[in-house]
Amino acid sequence: MTDHSQAGASGGPSHRSVELTVAALMIVFGAVVVFGSLQVGVGWGVEGPRAGFFPFYIGLIITAASVFNVVQALPGSSRGRVFASWAQLRQVLSVVIPTGIYVFVIPVVGIYLSSMVLIGLFMRWLGRYSWPLVLAIAIGVPLVFYFMFERWFLVPLPKGPIEDWLHL
Repeated sequence: MTDHSQAGASGGPSHRSVELTVAALMIVFGAVVVFGSLQVGVGWGVEGPRAGFFPFYIGLIITAASVFNVVQALPGSSRGRVFASWAQLRQVLSVVIPTGIYVFVIPVVGIYLSSMVLIGLFMRWLGRYSWPLVLAIAIGVPLVFYFMFERWFLVPLPKGPIEDWLHL
C-alpha cells in the first residue's frame, strides 16, 4: 500500500472534492429522511411517539453534521492533497462493483448460485488461486451455508430457479 505522498504523484480526486461530495450526498439523504418522517408524522400521539419521530431527529442530525462538514471543507485547508490515487480507487471498485452486482442478482438467481460465482470470481481474479481450490471453496461455502441455515436452523434464504429446480 502506498502512502499519501506517493499517491499524489499518480493523481486522483482531492480530499476536498471527496469531502464536499460525500457531505452533499449526506445532506440529500438527511433531507429525504426528514421529508419522509414529516409525511408519517413526527409528533407525539396517544400511544407515544409517532412513526417518524425518531427518524426525523436522526435526519436533522445527519443534515446538520453534513452542513458542518461542508463549512469546514470550504476553506480548503486540505487543498492539493490527494484522497486516493486512481489506481487505489480502481482496486476498491474491483471489489465494490462485483459485490453490488451480487446484491442485485440474489433475488433473481438465488443466494447460493450467486455466492458460488462471487466467491469463485474473487478467489480466481483477485486472489489468483488455482482452479481446484477455487471450485472447492466456491461450491463448499454455499453448501455449508445451505445445510446450516436451511436444514439445521430452518431459516430459508433467497432461492432462484436452479434451487427450485433441485427442490432445495
